Amino acid sequence: MDERAVRLTLLDPSLERSRVTVGFRLFLAIPHLIWLALWFSLAVLVAIANWIAALATGKPSPDLHRFLAAYVRYAAHVTSYVTLAADPFPGFMGRPGSYPIDIEIDAPGPQNRWVTGFRLFLALPAILLADVLVGFGSTGTGGGYYSAGVAATAAFLAWFYCLVNGRTAEGLRDASVYAIGYEAQAFGYLFLLTARYPNSDPAVYESANVYRADPIRLPVSDDLQRSRLTVFFRLLLAIPHFVWLTLWGIAVFFALIANWFATLFRGTSPPGLHRFLASYLRYQTHVFAFVQIVANPFPGFTGAPGSYPVDVEIDEPEPHQNRWVTGFRIILAIPALMFGSALAGAAYLAALYSWFHGLFTGRVPRGLRNLGAYQLRYQAQVYGYVYLLTSRYPYAGPAAGWQLAFPASPQES
Repeated sequence: MDERAVRLTLLDPSLERSRVTVGFRLFLAIPHLIWLALWFSLAVLVAIANWIAALATGKPSPDLHRFLAAYVRYAAHVTSYVTLAADPFPGFMGRPGSYPIDIEIDAPGPQNRWVTGFRLFLALPAILLADVLVGFGSTGTGGGYYSAGVAATAAFLAWFYCLVNGRTAEGLRDASVYAIGYEAQAFGYLFLLTARYPNSDPAVYESANVYRADPIRLPVSDDLQRSRLTVFFRLLLAIPHFVWLTLWGIAVFFALIANWFATLFRGTSPPGLHRFLASYLRYQTHVFAFVQIVANPFPGFTGAPGSYPVDVEIDEPEPHQNRWVTGFRIILAIPALMFGSALAGAAYLAALYSWFHGLFTGRVPRGLRNLGAYQLRYQAQVYGYVYLLTSRYPYAGPAAGWQLAFPASPQES
């Protein structure tokens, strides 16, 4: 059951895009960006009034709730349009159900006065994470790109993809939808539209893919429990692994060159080189899962399959890989590396939050753990593509089900 009071809904999953409007998307969005900035200025004043009302009565004002809900919905419509997550030109009123990517917001309910009093302080971590995920600055400012956020990077890559293909890539669209959905929750929490803290778990979003069968997968069996002692000294404890990664990486460099030539001439990766590179990739993922507090145990040094709660499953070598694609593999991987860098920024911030949370509570929130797992899965697919372990391009969107074997999501952030 989804108990999020602020929910993103994907009313039209179509990936088709108009090349003309894509080419001039930012220019066409100027009226919306101006209106968004003006509406945000008023929304801040209304949010202050709503805060005072909630402090006095224990419940936000219904009229102010509707105004702020319309703003959050409209901001999501505009962000969806600018990031190419949706194609139609949005309306200016933020009406429910009026856009392919919409935001559903529950009616106002009672809220704890103590939590309400410190709402701005409590919302800061979520607002910062939302900013890193979207990458335009705060949603309501209508500002331009100042950081390479997840949605901003996805939009940049999707712009070229759409101009060539007349449609957007599903993974890029789904990544933007996830970022926009989390940002709507963050501002909904800040504006007292809900007392529920934003949920960063990619697996519970409507954009989470459940049907892809990728050759590189990330099963997760972690139980969320963390040792406070190892959390505190996590980077120090990881030093032997960093040394071993560097030494192993030297051998991997020469193995990669050999694998590239072998695949280029034979059309398939030799099984021995495939196993060697797969073990390194698996070990690399184990180490970063430990460092980013996505898992708790100290990893082994061999990258053995099934030896860690956050593991990597890699299929056997493909019988044939296109030689042209193999020859230009590193160039073709550049967009995936760019997106992976943006996603890593969000995952590292989630790791910082997990460090504090694990230190004080002895466990990590499922949402932060799964955001880290999302980044590790994408990183494994990117490196698997570069290492010629697969010819399938990495999937940029969040995933759920067997591909990212998350347990059933409980109602926690």
